[in-house]
Amino acid sequence: MDTSALLSERARAIDASGIRRVFELAAGLKDPINLSIGQPDFHVPDALKKAAVDAINHDQNGYTLTQGTPALRERIAVALERDTGWRCALTPDSPGPGLMVTSGTSGALLLSFLSLLSPGDEVVIPDPYFVSYPELATMCGARAVLCDTYPDFRMTAERVEPLLTDRTKAVLYCSPSNPAGVALSVDEVRDLLDLCRSRGVLLIADEIYDEFAFRRARTQPSAGDPNHLRCPSPARLAGSEEDVLLIRGFGKTYGCTGWRLGYAAGPASLIGAMTRLQQYTFVCAPAPLQAAAMAAIETDMRATVERFERRRSMVVGMLSPVTDLVEPDGAFYAFVRVPERLGMTGSAFFERCLEREVLVIPGNIFSSRDTHFRISFATPDDKLKAGLEIIAGLMA
Repeated sequence: MDTSALLSERARAIDASGIRRVFELAAGLKDPINLSIGQPDFHVPDALKKAAVDAINHDQNGYTLTQGTPALRERIAVALERDTGWRCALTPDSPGPGLMVTSGTSGALLLSFLSLLSPGDEVVIPDPYFVSYPELATMCGARAVLCDTYPDFRMTAERVEPLLTDRTKAVLYCSPSNPAGVALSVDEVRDLLDLCRSRGVLLIADEIYDEFAFRRARTQPSAGDPNHLRCPSPARLAGSEEDVLLIRGFGKTYGCTGWRLGYAAGPASLIGAMTRLQQYTFVCAPAPLQAAAMAAIETDMRATVERFERRRSMVVGMLSPVTDLVEPDGAFYAFVRVPERLGMTGSAFFERCLEREVLVIPGNIFSSRDTHFRISFATPDDKLKAGLEIIAGLMA
């Protein structure tokens, strides 16, 4: 049987992630300098490991409620109220925004797209974008409309407004962004929310890296902890719980990406639809790891973020003299322009780096353009320095 002939149009329309191709290349190299992977290079904190093991040993291994364990949802709700002022509804008859635990932020994004988008609908996303954004729209038979954010990678209301049509259901942005690490300012998120409200469009805030905030003008203290920097969020603006879907997670901040734990909060009707869809897809997030996530919320990761901030300074210090570089405000990425004087695309420069066994990600994987490449500085300092020296040498 030729099973390939049985594949749906949906499956045929989805391409394999270019990032995965780079990972496969890495597997064939003996000792590469890997600046490609968005995987934190620190271990999961011991408190989380212990909580996960204890949950397993105490037989918390079965299904949970689809929307997450009551204990974890309550802990998240307390943290969200402290940070944003939102008072999430934890029971069906309670007023306020909804809240659910998801199988990673990717799971939350998929459920939100499935809940919002019908064939022919549109969602506005930034260019450059995280690789899954346009593919998620394709899965729904919808269209991702690219918002050109070059050269500063800021998805502003001014850039978004001309793209809105009567088919637009949502505007999705990520701050700090992947692949550029750029965070929008307080004024920019306010303007973006005001625009979406005026047009009856949902604003989806992908804030998977929100706690990876560096000390810059575009970060602000958390409302509940003046010593805890976070990136500006529309969720902190008055009445935003009716107009914003907030998506956050645990994988990047605590180094547990393989645990697949995230959460979504926002309009109750939307969270209700996402919960119904989760019943028939993911069912629930992993039970013992939901118990571990309760320990995560109380774990201080500021020392880790400060270490990454020093790495960010290394990236800026070594690459800024040889190319245009937008300084990251958070996360652990930089989106680096290939100097025009080289006459090379981002893909060609990627090949040049590969010859020196340095792995980066060509920018056309994240964008309609092929002028940049992404590096991840989630790698040990000595490896990072060696890779940056090679990249700077190739540029010079």
